[in-house]
Amino acid sequence: MTQHTFDQFLFVGLPYVCLVIFFLMTIYRYRTQSFSYSSLSSQFLENKQHFWAVVPFHYGVLIVTAGHLLAFLVPRSILIWNTHPLRMFILEVSALAFGFLTLLGMIGLIVRRLGNPKVRAVTVLSDWVLFALLLIQVVLGVSIAVFHPWGAGWFSASLAPYLWSVFLLRPDPTYVAAMPWLVKLHVILAFVIVGYFPFTRLVHVLVIPNPYLWRKTQVVRWYSRR
Repeated sequence: MTQHTFDQFLFVGLPYVCLVIFFLMTIYRYRTQSFSYSSLSSQFLENKQHFWAVVPFHYGVLIVTAGHLLAFLVPRSILIWNTHPLRMFILEVSALAFGFLTLLGMIGLIVRRLGNPKVRAVTVLSDWVLFALLLIQVVLGVSIAVFHPWGAGWFSASLAPYLWSVFLLRPDPTYVAAMPWLVKLHVILAFVIVGYFPFTRLVHVLVIPNPYLWRKTQVVRWYSRR
């Protein structure tokens, strides 16, 4: 397999496969298992570790995701912002700090799942797969920020055009072909997580908070022994 064919598979074929799975399975699950659109929170089983893991993770991942979305939606504005070295430095340090916050929360979530028997009992295989994917993705993101800095600049200049080319159905993998492998793996894993999204508890982010105001009461029964 030539490098060109390899890039076509990873950065053209794979993204569309993952996006199709995301849309079809998200709709199918909502139509057939609407009550499964829940985070299936285990907070009632254990709250102290839950708080110190979930809060850092959510604050970190929301800020980091928002930064990625801004660089994708308004790349020119980000590049203009970065023309001032101090502003670019502040953006870079902030992104790295929230990346570490996300990593800290992610590790806390995994340790809690492993260490608490009650929480471990309600954790299924899909949860462990999701935790593994997210942990690897966060580690890749932090590693990129450390070893390939000034991501706000090269993301806006190279990755944003690539992502736009995918969503506009004119995929152009040349934007990412010359990127370091850490960046390529980060992009590939992002699409894999998108494809895996409908099979996980992450679907709850699609219905927060409005449907909870009018849907029928969800009855929860506990069948396991105490």
